[in-house]
Amino acid sequence: MRILLTILIVLLVALQAKLWLGDGGYRDVQRLRERVAEQDRENTALRERNEQLRAEVEDLREGLDAVEERARSELGMIREGEEFYLVVPPPGDEPTSDRLAEERQP
Repeated sequence: MRILLTILIVLLVALQAKLWLGDGGYRDVQRLRERVAEQDRENTALRERNEQLRAEVEDLREGLDAVEERARSELGMIREGEEFYLVVPPPGDEPTSDRLAEERQP
């Protein structure tokens, strides 16, 4: 009986070691859960970005306001009858990208 009990205890310890330390064990499952959670976060961010892009495409298809805004900001276009003023900084005053972004906003 003592030998059988010893064999069962050794078997139990071996199975527990495999469960906690072996391939497909607890650590592997935990790593996979972390990777799934990370992928879910990335997927959520990409879904939000796709939704924004989809809305922008819809605006460009449906309304001329978005097209006009893009033409003004990206291509520097103006309407007929409007006057364009270019403000040039004084010599030696290097414009920074932050200031340029501020100047472009209405």
